[in-house]
Amino acid sequence: MVLMTMVARIADGLPLTASMQEDEQSGRSLLEYQNQAKQLFRRMNASSPTKGTLETGPFLFHYLIERGVCYLILVEKTFSKRLAFNYLEDVQAEFHAQYGSRVDTVSRPYSFIEFDTYIQKAKKNYMDSRARRNLTNINSELQDVHKIMIQNVEDVLQRGEALSALDDKASHLASMSQKYKKDAHYLNVKSTYVKIAAIIVIIVLILLFVRYWIL
Repeated sequence: MVLMTMVARIADGLPLTASMQEDEQSGRSLLEYQNQAKQLFRRMNASSPTKGTLETGPFLFHYLIERGVCYLILVEKTFSKRLAFNYLEDVQAEFHAQYGSRVDTVSRPYSFIEFDTYIQKAKKNYMDSRARRNLTNINSELQDVHKIMIQNVEDVLQRGEALSALDDKASHLASMSQKYKKDAHYLNVKSTYVKIAAIIVIIVLILLFVRYWIL
């Protein structure tokens, strides 16, 4: 379920529109997550990854950045990541079509709050079971999203790091992991060759012993 949708300008983190609904199962207010989203917008910049996923309590933030605007949603962890990014692509395309030329001109928060009408419509379409079954036909060109790393929102907000810096660290850890795997593989192969060489030497020594001492 898409619990919250927010759109903000990257240059200054200004919220442009939003749509929220309460988590009916837990009765929990989404105000704290809205505040987290606003802080995330302020952490973003031109170097931030264009797509990302952040874990926050029992939920996930998924976001998409296009043309200097960030489109962010809050969903349950069981919600399909591919479905989430299809939804973000849909919202992005429509928002840009309606307000793209005006994004840089507004200074008041939620200047395009009327876009909530389209968000509610899109959300209903994406929650429809038939729409979910036909998602591959809705957007067959969507890039694969399974490689997007899930990071913790607290790593961004509490440490005061920009998303770009956190992404650099994640990339560094991934490259170090690959290097470790390669080094481990090399050592395993080297160890195998050493064992084979040792066995050959032992066999040769035995043959020499048999030939010169026994015979």
